[in-house]
Amino acid sequence: MNPAHVLVVGSGGREHALAWRMAADAHAPRVDVAPGNDGTALRFAPVAAAVDDGAALLEACRARAVDLVVIGPETALAAGVADVLRAGGIHVFGPGREAARLEASKWYAKELMQRANVPTAPAEVFPGLDEARAALARFGPPWVLKADGLAAGKGVLVTHERDAALAFLDACLERGRFGESGRRVLLERFLPGEEASVVAICDGEQHVLLPAARDHKRAFDGDAGPNTGGMGAYAPHAALDAAGLAAVSERIVTPVLRELAARGTPFRGALYCGLMLDGDGARVVEFNVRFGDPETQAVLPLVAGSFSTLLASAAAGRLAPEVLALHSGACVSVALVDEGYPEANVGGAIEGLEALAEAGVLVFHAGTRRDGASWRLAGGRAAYVTARGADVEDARRRAYDAIGRLRGRGWRCRGDVARAAVSVGG
Repeated sequence: MNPAHVLVVGSGGREHALAWRMAADAHAPRVDVAPGNDGTALRFAPVAAAVDDGAALLEACRARAVDLVVIGPETALAAGVADVLRAGGIHVFGPGREAARLEASKWYAKELMQRANVPTAPAEVFPGLDEARAALARFGPPWVLKADGLAAGKGVLVTHERDAALAFLDACLERGRFGESGRRVLLERFLPGEEASVVAICDGEQHVLLPAARDHKRAFDGDAGPNTGGMGAYAPHAALDAAGLAAVSERIVTPVLRELAARGTPFRGALYCGLMLDGDGARVVEFNVRFGDPETQAVLPLVAGSFSTLLASAAAGRLAPEVLALHSGACVSVALVDEGYPEANVGGAIEGLEALAEAGVLVFHAGTRRDGASWRLAGGRAAYVTARGADVEDARRRAYDAIGRLRGRGWRCRGDVARAAVSVGG
């Protein structure tokens, strides 16, 4: 069950982390990335195929004798790439199109959770602006508004300002901000508490949980500014101990897997559970059908054992949880982003990333382009500086010490990733 040749589909920091971790397994599988980026290409062979082109990916798998595909982006899963590859005889870690609706439609996920008796916030869905406006009085403040479909992590607004809520509704339902993904909007009850995220590695029936993590979604320090795809993360999350993880497994993951299997769409892949923790336990804020970004960059450095074997066993429908082991300590990952992110990309360059890697700090590339001794920012989130430590405080210090040695222009990062965890002794 040890895969000899793995293809990771995607081009971001999450995919770089996945490729790095599987290449570190004792049996040393070959790992390629499709299409990858300039940073991943330093070590992993790039494959010239679009992430949503199932036919091209299948051709590449056959030409390269790939025996496991790990799909990173939700867009590829929603497009049915896993279905195309499975039909072609390839083992795939990632759900098919129908099971991927759990992320591709937030209303589908809500209905499934209601049927499976999974704890979550009450919500309603609205295709029309007038009905949605009228419903605001029943739901807030604060208001939680969500575009129904995929929106690259930017389709959620949490606000105390009625005018901001109205503007979001108008942008989605009248002006088409997110295209078809925003043609329906959910209004959801606000859930107070502590955020956490947990990924379950699933084979359709069984699952095993990876360490809990905490993402930082807002653009600026102090959780200010607009939502982004993620400005950094740390793991493990002290608010979810062994008993808390067992409850997530029993009350959330198991019922969802059972319901999807009963619908004839068994889930083989990474089920990301975005949670809110309060005195009554964990409630689901959202599901993703793939590894989180940037949580993956903070979780995988803590994973020992044979990670590629674990994913291959899940893809084959025969989960082997015994191959998973964990390192002690903690990990902090900080996103380096364009200074205009998430509203605009102004460009710029980062210098010194290679020196960090040589000093033992992990650097996972996303939106970077090689330009001599510099790395040009080619996208909003450029790279992730990631460090392990004895605890969160140690890991955080190592990560920010490394960032302090970087040079260049046009980039920034949040300065408070994991600060709250340190202040409470997490």
